[in-house]
Amino acid sequence: MSHRPLPGRRSVLRGSLAASAALTLPAGLGAAPAFARSGRPRADWGVQTGDVTSDSGLVWVRADRPARMIVETAATESFRDPRRWHGPLLGAGTDFTGTTRLHGLPSGEQIHYRVLLADPDDPRRTGEPVTGTFRTVSRRRRDGVRFLWSGDLAGQGWGINPDLGGYRIYDAMARLDPDFFLCSGDNIYADGPIPETQALPGGGTWRNVTTEEKAKVAETLAEYRGNFRYNLLDANLRAFNARVPSVVQWDDHEVRNNWYPGEVIATTDTRYTEKSIDVLAARARRAFSEYFPLPTLRPGAREGRVYRVLRQGPLLDVFVLDMRTYRNANSPDDQTTDPRGILGREQLEWLKRELARSRAVWKVIAADMPIGLVVPDATEGRPNFEAVAQGDPGAPLGRELQIAELLRFIKHRRITGTLWLTADVHHTSAQHYQPSRAAFTDFEPFWEFVSGPLNAGAFPASPLDGTFGPERVFVKAPTASNVSPAGGYQFFGEVDIDGDSGELTVRLREQDGSVLFSRTLQPGRVGQ
Repeated sequence: MSHRPLPGRRSVLRGSLAASAALTLPAGLGAAPAFARSGRPRADWGVQTGDVTSDSGLVWVRADRPARMIVETAATESFRDPRRWHGPLLGAGTDFTGTTRLHGLPSGEQIHYRVLLADPDDPRRTGEPVTGTFRTVSRRRRDGVRFLWSGDLAGQGWGINPDLGGYRIYDAMARLDPDFFLCSGDNIYADGPIPETQALPGGGTWRNVTTEEKAKVAETLAEYRGNFRYNLLDANLRAFNARVPSVVQWDDHEVRNNWYPGEVIATTDTRYTEKSIDVLAARARRAFSEYFPLPTLRPGAREGRVYRVLRQGPLLDVFVLDMRTYRNANSPDDQTTDPRGILGREQLEWLKRELARSRAVWKVIAADMPIGLVVPDATEGRPNFEAVAQGDPGAPLGRELQIAELLRFIKHRRITGTLWLTADVHHTSAQHYQPSRAAFTDFEPFWEFVSGPLNAGAFPASPLDGTFGPERVFVKAPTASNVSPAGGYQFFGEVDIDGDSGELTVRLREQDGSVLFSRTLQPGRVGQ
């Protein structure tokens, strides 16, 4: 078996998972809770962990009122002889959210933790603890690595449907017991209101859980916060968060569809009174940093940087990109010089350096947008392009120039074991890129795997751009646009790295966990 055995882990977790799934929000599932000002502090939004390393991790919680965050860790869920961590004071300035860094943890071990919220005026008064668990990264190659990825949650008005059991895909993902989950962007749809009901094709009605903040597009900080809070109304997601650490990046819908820096929203879009994308993006970034355990986004971090590398032991490094913050404007993308591109020069040089110094067997480039799939942008009624490709199969143009530079660097520095993972396009597929099929040929063959959505409308497969010679080896997508989650086409991907052989297996899975496609790659081999 490629993944390390963990005898009895599921039985050990049963109690903590049941407690997480059974959380009852004070005002019911249909609305955000009003803060109760009597009694003890509560943590009804569950717990999360993020950016876990071999000896550290971040724990997140949200309180229902001002409270001091306290975290206790132990080797078992009995919490005998716990280690205590004093976290921040949670208040209105962070929407009562907070993150505590745990350090000095044992490598490759199961960590049980519980979060207590204490009354700031009387530390002896604490609420009911909320429990969770995670594995620290193993330094032993033989232990292997397994993780999942996907994106696109609550899009196109398809929100939490209690008739279907909510976000059921998270239950299927939890059953695979991954080391972590990579969310490839569109964690929310700030520009997508959630109505009470939507008509289904062929008859029937989709019914949504609704909240005040999801009744319109997000513009204020409170509305962006409410968008992130909306997803935590789902019991499946809260239970998953309590069990599986996250690696989170962002894309466009955390702010607005297809946004880019400096954009000004057209006056014809009357949904928005605030027209400056930079203003909206700053509010969205703040809410994003509050609602996920992300060290690079905490107060004082340089520019609130999203891009980072997560080292997952000798087998894997994950390079998390930000293809939003530093991009140039969406355009026909046919320019012959493009110094800024989709990554910006600073991020591109960082990525080159980190790839060159990586000693991991596999180097996953976590991109929030695909490389060879054409993604148009008609937001303002112009024939612009949103991702890298623009449909011209010839020599690199526009943002393709930056990707060509990166691919050339990878080849000439003899960096092996790179593969690209992404979401964004609301279908699942596998593309193999080969210079013998390409207009630009100065690169080594590589794979790009696409998954998603988690719970959003599904769309037909995107056309391919031949510049880098992609061949679509597998695809599953609807023929109609905006197919609801009730109609299927909800996907996630799995990456499983064998500790003995170093083989990496990618599996593309459906909502219920069934495997649609599988491909095993050999370490260090070129042209596979």
